[in-house]
This record gives sequence, structure tokens and C-alpha cells, in this order.
Amino acid sequence: MSDNPSSPPPNTPSDIDRRNMRAAMTSPVGDFEPFENEEEILGDTTVREDNYDEDEEDGEELFGDNMENDYRPVPHLDRYDMDQLDQEIYSDISQGDRAAAEAEMRRRDRAAGIHRDDRELFYERSDDEDDIPRAKRRAAEKAAEGEVEDTEMIESIENLEDTKGHSIKEWVSMLGPRTEIANRFNSFLRTFVDDKGQYVYRDRIRRMCEQNKSSFVVSYTDVANNQHVLAYFLPEAPFQMLEIMDKVAKEMVLSIYPTYERVTNEIHVRISDLPLVEELRTFRKLHLNQLVRTLGVVTATTGVLPQLSIVKYDCVKCGYILGPFVQSQNTEVKPGSCPECQSAGPFSINMEQTLYRNYQKITLQESPGRIPAGRIPRSKDCILLSDLCDQCKPGDEIEVTGIYTNNYDGSLNTEQGFPVFATVLIANHLVVKDSKQVVASLTDEDISTIQKLSKDPRISERIIQSMAPSIYGHDYIKRSLALTLFGGEAKNHGEKHKLRGDINILICGDPGTAKSQFLKYSEKIAPRAVFTTGQGASAVGLTAYVRRNPATREWTLEAGALVLADQGVCLIDEFDKMNDQDRTSIHEAMEQQSISISKAGIITSLQARCAVIAAANPIGGRYDPSLTFSENVNLSEPILSRFDILCVVKDEYDPMQDQHLARFVVGSHIKNHPTMDDVVPESQPTDSLQIPQDLLKKYIVYAKENVHPKLTNMDQDKIAKMYSQLRQESLSTGSLAITVRHIESVIRMSEAHARMHLRDTVQDVDVNMAIRMMLESFIEAQKFSVMKKMRSTFQKYLSFQKDHSELLYFYLRQLTIDQLAYIRSKEGPRATRVEIMEKDLIERAKTVDIHNLKPFYDSEIFKKNGFAYDPKRKTILQIVPEAGEA
Repeated sequence: MSDNPSSPPPNTPSDIDRRNMRAAMTSPVGDFEPFENEEEILGDTTVREDNYDEDEEDGEELFGDNMENDYRPVPHLDRYDMDQLDQEIYSDISQGDRAAAEAEMRRRDRAAGIHRDDRELFYERSDDEDDIPRAKRRAAEKAAEGEVEDTEMIESIENLEDTKGHSIKEWVSMLGPRTEIANRFNSFLRTFVDDKGQYVYRDRIRRMCEQNKSSFVVSYTDVANNQHVLAYFLPEAPFQMLEIMDKVAKEMVLSIYPTYERVTNEIHVRISDLPLVEELRTFRKLHLNQLVRTLGVVTATTGVLPQLSIVKYDCVKCGYILGPFVQSQNTEVKPGSCPECQSAGPFSINMEQTLYRNYQKITLQESPGRIPAGRIPRSKDCILLSDLCDQCKPGDEIEVTGIYTNNYDGSLNTEQGFPVFATVLIANHLVVKDSKQVVASLTDEDISTIQKLSKDPRISERIIQSMAPSIYGHDYIKRSLALTLFGGEAKNHGEKHKLRGDINILICGDPGTAKSQFLKYSEKIAPRAVFTTGQGASAVGLTAYVRRNPATREWTLEAGALVLADQGVCLIDEFDKMNDQDRTSIHEAMEQQSISISKAGIITSLQARCAVIAAANPIGGRYDPSLTFSENVNLSEPILSRFDILCVVKDEYDPMQDQHLARFVVGSHIKNHPTMDDVVPESQPTDSLQIPQDLLKKYIVYAKENVHPKLTNMDQDKIAKMYSQLRQESLSTGSLAITVRHIESVIRMSEAHARMHLRDTVQDVDVNMAIRMMLESFIEAQKFSVMKKMRSTFQKYLSFQKDHSELLYFYLRQLTIDQLAYIRSKEGPRATRVEIMEKDLIERAKTVDIHNLKPFYDSEIFKKNGFAYDPKRKTILQIVPEAGEA
């Protein structure tokens, strides 16, 4: 080095040479000509290779003594080339517009098959002059800062789905892919926006932290649309992927809320909207260790127990604390030897430093409506961990997304004699399905259609005609079913006295009158229904039963049919075939809507808030009109008083009615034949009043969830008068006891009728309809001799909202049957011509305050049933088919 500080040191370029180089680099690209060799750049000061020692690297020595002179200001050189500057003024864009533009650019790149990463903004191609990959460069920088060791310098994997011959589980477990997956999932959580430009998962994490929870839901559909590789890996390697996602979520939460670990030390990602829903009975070897989604009903639950999560052990000999050990689901983790004293134990669990998590096991059974005919319902054990515990109770229908895995069960191997694994579901996401969820799934178009439909003045008639459209007639039973499906309003003022809102129905009558078909239809149309038969049901099968768990040896409670039907409908066929002991077990469930259990040290009460629709056959097979209802049916008074509506179905002989019924059945078979899809028989035209079944189901669910009718200006005197009259008649006839429950039945039916019209208040028309239903139920249960007298007594109630034509046809039909029986007794079964004197019909019509019969003679029901009016002779003529004629 020379003594003159201003002179350049040996083997370094001079300032003039540096200025020339800088000028050449800042000049426009077009003016820059490449030099022939380095000597032209450095001139005389260029250092040739023979001046270097052999140990030195090739290149220029830039770290000289006066290197700070390189950075001194040179005004005429430290300037931008004005030709290369973009001086246009650009307007600012909003955050939402920027996000939308970025989303559009990402879509364009995906369509072109280009994969871009946000990190490219910081590491451009121009930085790779020495061909060092960007990920290596970043990892080297981190290693230089001491963040990671050099051995962990991981390359960025552009084509992550290329597993290079490894299985997905092996690939996901490797350090490079794990880091790439974590980075991509982190980017997804931070940058994913919905159609409105909102950051979905940032908001979910914020809401989770505001509520002090430990999990948030990530939609599989969003992951598949944004990060398809993660969505591809997730179902195949769920244990590894969820572990990575949980770790990323925890890091993200702690970066926003550094002290959130005081609230919870675990953050869980819950995966929802998995596309494929599997049935419990279809699980096979293929599904093992896969992420699956299934449906079922909870039949049994254990208590919430603490499970070891991260274990620490104490060495009993030296007191050294070993650990932490992460506890797996299947096997117990134990240390081999103590690193302090080298002994092989014994070791005891350190209770203070060991971490626990909540653990609960539930039994999931196939939903009653999804079991194939003739099959036994399958069930699976499902394990709930952490905050999923106590999310459901027996009787709830749930949807579970979880990992289908196996655990070693020694008892199975002892029984089978060869290695067998028991399978369980480890739940990741759980949704309890109820009517609220169904209502939430309704579209705006559905809701507008429902509200428009409710404004139809004939909506109640349309609903009744839509009930069981494949069954002919029986309007009274169809109206009863409609009222039951809509239901009244439950009341529990001040948690003191609970009043049920569900309406119970008993259908009793002759065989072949479609009783079971009504029940089967109700099972399909009701949002939640459980079907059972009296012959195949026991007391515990209907209510609940206590059994000992074979694995844990503890007593568990399992739900019966009434509990499973909570907030739905329980359908019991062959109700008369049940034992008296079994039948008395449902007394409490039908009125108080709860089931009390006191067995094996378990004292509890289960909810059974369901309507009961039962069907029974009379004693001897056929209903005898000369006997009362109680004498016809082998049922006790307490159980009968719990039914709001009694429907008596009689198979009466009526030639014209039989002819219409036969035509209806034949037409129905023709219409529903596989080869006659688009053919409608002439005898059975399509009825425009019927509502499509899908829309009717949505209408029922919407009404039950959103409409809650109130009793405001109810006519109390009318109900009181009707009740006192009914009490008097029941005491005199001795057929059916009328109790206070029947007043509540009238109120429930009034609310159901108001709900059918989507009304918020109960009006007089609803009360009148409820009184009419109650009286029809009571009168049908009387002897035939008493029935006629009672019909005339309560005629003003019974004729409410009945079409005069239908009422007059009912009277005319009775006159025709009586006259036909008289004629055939005289002339034999060949008699087909029946004449009715008009004055007989006029006398009957006057009892219901009908004086003008001309509209009835012109009505369709009069002509359709083969009647003709002769004004000259003042007679009504009907031609009926001969006995035995088709």
C-alpha cells in the first residue's frame, strides 16, 4: 500500500474507471455495446490471472482499503435516465378492487397453467444471476441470521403433487413438502377472499378469538378452488395434513394475539363440506385412514373423560423428569430408560406437567329413514376430542366429518381366533342437523314461493288434497295428519308448567282402509320421523334402556324410538298388538313429553318432544258401529285420553263410492307403471290444487320454524260452551271420557290451523275448524244409534267451512243407501234404479239451514255420482251398478 492515502491501492480499479463502468450501466440499453474483453473495462489497472496466487478465486477484488469511495455522491452520475422513467399519474384503487383484480389475475394464470407465488414479488428472476434457487437463497439468509440450521435449507417445491414415487403419507411427512404445505395453507388463510372481497378466514379466526374458542371451520370447497394440491392430499393423509394445518393456525393466531396461549394451547382446523357423503354400512378397507363424511343418529354417549395428550414421567429412583411424550390414540407411550441414572424404571406419570384433553365416545347409528328394507341398522363408535365433546346428545341426528381408522381390540381377537381390528371414527367436524338447518338451506326463491302460496285463500284445502295423494278419499284423516305435521305451540311459562304443542292421532278401523299407508306417507313427508310397530317394539325400545358397555364396563343410556324422534313424529303401527306393560311406558312421553329413567344408578330425564301417530285394528278385525269406541278397541282410558284426534275408518258399502274408488286405484296403477311415465288416464285428471311434495315439505319446515301463532282475541265462551256440552253428552252416552286435555287439544289444533296459513295470531276461523275436528272425532267414536242424534245437536259446528254441495251429497248418499237396501230386499240384487223423493232431501237440508237445492243439482259432485233430477216428478234418480258387476 502506498503512503499517499488518495492514490488507489494496488490491484483495485481507479475512481475514473468506476465512473466509466457506472455510466455504461446507467446508459440506455440501445447505446450500450458489449466490450470485447475485460481489459477494455479496467484499462491498465485490470488484474490478470497470473498476478493472483493459486489459492485465490478468480474475479475482481472489491474489498480494498478505499472502497468507501465507491459510495460517495457523484451528482452528474447519480441520476435516473429520464427516457426510462414512467411519469404517468395513476389513480389509487380500493382494497376490494385490488383484491378483485388479483383474483382475476390468479384465475387467468390458472387457466394458462401458470403457478405463481406471492414470494416472487420479493425474489425476481433478475436476482438469480448466479443460478441459486430462490428458496435456497432465502434459507441461506435465515441460516445466516441463526433462525434455522444449514441442514434445514429447504427448496421451494413448485410441483408439489409430484410425489417422486413416494406414497402421499410418506411425501407429506417429509420436511420439504411439509414446509411447502404449511406455507401454502398460511397464504390461503391470509389471502382468501369471497365474492364480496371479504377476508373469510381472517374474520373467522378473529371471531373465534373473541369467543375464546379453540377451533374454526375451513370449507373443503374453498381449499379445493384455491389450493387444489392441499385438497388432493387432505383426504389421503388426514392425520399428517391436519397436524400441519393446526400448527399453521396456531402460529397465525399467536402472531395476531400473542397471549392467546393463556386461553388454549391448541387450535384446531375443522374441515366442512367434504363432497362425498358415505353411509355407515358402506365403510370398507378402502376408507381406512381416510377423511370421510357420514350421517347418523346418536344412540349412546359416554361421559367426558380426560385423555393424556402430552405426557411427562418421573423417574422414581432419581426424580428426573422425562418427556414430553406425545400420546397416540392406540398405544400407550412409555420411556425405555432414564437418561439421568440409566435405570429401566419404574416411572410414574407427572400429574402436574402432563397435559390432558377432553375425550368422549358416542355411538352413531344409521338414520331410520336410510336403512335398506330388511336390514339391521349398523352402528359405529365415534371419538370426540377437545371442544367437540358434549356437542350432541342421544336422539340427535348428526353429520360427522372425521378420520376412519382402526384400533387394536384384544377381545375381538380372543373371540375370532385371528387378528381383527375394530374401527372407529375420530371426529374432526360435527354438525347437529335440525329444522333450523333445513330452513337455513332454503333459497330466497323457495321462501318467496312459500309466502306467495300462503296467500292463496284455499291453501288449507290444497294442503289437505296434497296429503297422501295416492289414497282416495278420507279427507278427515288427511286434515288430521296436516294439523299434526304443522303442530301447535309448546308453552312453558316461567319453567313451571309445561304444555305440549304436538298433536297425537289414533287411526282405528277396518282392515284394508290404508291405515299403514297413511303412516308410511307421514314418515316420508315429515322432516324427522321414526317408524316402528307395536309387535316389534318393547317398552325400552320405545323409551330408553340402560346397558353395560362391554369395553369400559360402565352403565350407558341408549335412546329408544320416542327419544330418537325428538322434535319430529313417532309412528307406531299395530298399536293394539303392544303389551299393556309396554303401552303404559309411553304415558309420560305422550303428555309430559319426557322419559324418566331410574335404573342402575342412572337417574335422569330424556326429552321426547314428538307427535305420536298410531294405527290400531279393532277387536275381532272389524269395527262394530253398534258398540262404542272403547268397546271396539282394546285400549285403556288413560291412553285414549292422550290422543287429541280419534279417526275411525269404516269400510261401508256404497256402490257409487266403490266404483269411484276402483277407478281411482286402476288409474293410479296405470299412471305409475314404468312404461307409462307421461300418460295420465282419462278417468283421473291431474288436480291443479295439489302442491308438489318437495314444496310441501319445505312449506311445513318453514312454517314450524318461523311461524308462532299467539292466542289473543280467542272466543273463550264458545270453547267453554262446547266443552260443557261435550261433558254432558259423554256422561250420558258413556262412550268416551271428555277431560280438560280436550280443551288443550282444541287450542293446539287452532294454532296448527293458523300456522298452516302462516298467521301470527289465532283467529275465529281457526277456532271453529278446531271445534269441528274435535266434535267429529268425538261423534265418530259413538254408537251408531247415538251418532245421528249428536250430529243434529252439534250441526252448526260440524257444518263449518263445509261445501254445501258436499254436505247435501252426504245426506243424499245416506238416503240412497237406505232406499237401495229396501229395494234389493224386495226385488233382489238385480235392482239398479233408485228414486229418492225431493221432499226427503229438503227436510234434511233444512236441519243445516240450506233452503235452495238448485246449485246442488247443477254441481259437479251431483252429476259425477250418477244422479239426475226430474223437476216434473220432484224426484232424484240414480242408476247404480248391479251387485257383482265390475
